[in-house]
Amino acid sequence: MIRRPPRSTPKPSSAASDVYKRQDLYKEVILDHYKNPRNSSEIIEPLHKARGYNPFCGDEVNLQLNVDNNQVIQEVGFQGHGCAISQATASLMTESIKGKSIQEALAIREEFRKMMQGEQSNLELLQDLEILEGVRNFPVRIKCSLLSWSTLEDSLS
Repeated sequence: MIRRPPRSTPKPSSAASDVYKRQDLYKEVILDHYKNPRNSSEIIEPLHKARGYNPFCGDEVNLQLNVDNNQVIQEVGFQGHGCAISQATASLMTESIKGKSIQEALAIREEFRKMMQGEQSNLELLQDLEILEGVRNFPVRIKCSLLSWSTLEDSLS
């Protein structure tokens, strides 16, 4: 009987390792924002508010905003329920738009939409939102990630 050395599992290439690390970070960030949402307190008398609802999956986001005289978002709050992606995106969105002008917030919204559609987008403008880029690999989840952004646009119109 010939004894063979045990097979060793090949190590992933450096590029593959980076992809796995990025996927792990993506999952961690989404779960963190889903379990510990930021800006989830309701604003009692907001200047702007809207409810976003996806009838296909039941995801819901209620958004409230207060802006100052210069149209800068001073307070933002959201409440909702649904999948981890819709709720984590809402949490990340509130962090990204707080302190920004309405115009800046809408510009970020447009860049986020482009990223989700696989178009060229300004990742510098998106900053931490870039972590959600992997969502576009799951086409049925793109609407989940866009729900809070559509709700933002509705609240301002």
